[in-house]
Amino acid sequence: MSDQLKAYHHGDLRAALLQAAEEELIEKGADRFSLRSVAKRAGVSHAAPAHHFGDVKGLLIALAGGGFGRFVETMRVFQQKGGADPTERMIQTGFGYIDFALKNPALFRLMFGSRRPGVTDEDFLENAVAAFNHLLECVTDVTGGDPETEISARTDVASAWAVVHGLAELLIAGSPLYLVEAPDDQRQAMIREIISRSLKAG
Repeated sequence: MSDQLKAYHHGDLRAALLQAAEEELIEKGADRFSLRSVAKRAGVSHAAPAHHFGDVKGLLIALAGGGFGRFVETMRVFQQKGGADPTERMIQTGFGYIDFALKNPALFRLMFGSRRPGVTDEDFLENAVAAFNHLLECVTDVTGGDPETEISARTDVASAWAVVHGLAELLIAGSPLYLVEAPDDQRQAMIREIISRSLKAG
């Protein structure tokens, strides 16, 4: 019995559909994504996804929103490795950001892509804002700035975000090769230095 059907038989059809939807997204991408295919993958009636999510956009919204929840949790787990030092906690958060992206590239691109759904959906926005606020808090803990009143503090946040996100996208694409193909310890050291420089902490 598939994981989806196990979830369904335990009464959690919504979770089963979301799991099937993520598998469908990974295999076919957002352009070829359909409710019927998700239902078939989950082993349920083709009407089930529409009942729970309304349409394709509704299902993708739920999938992306849940992705942001998992994204924040991943960053928090990594952040704890940094102990009490703000800079180390920020660096570890960056590692968590990249780790999530590399393990979930299709979902990551759905969450952040220019065609992402859910920009007005409350649940989506709540999870997306939580992810941004986590990054903001990490950066301001290092710099001591106030992004609400200081342009330089907002610039620090944008710089750290742009560097880590851009690095995640490059690594998903398999670039740059000298970083992708480096031994694990060397690659980790290089990523650490890149994140540190974005905070002017290197």
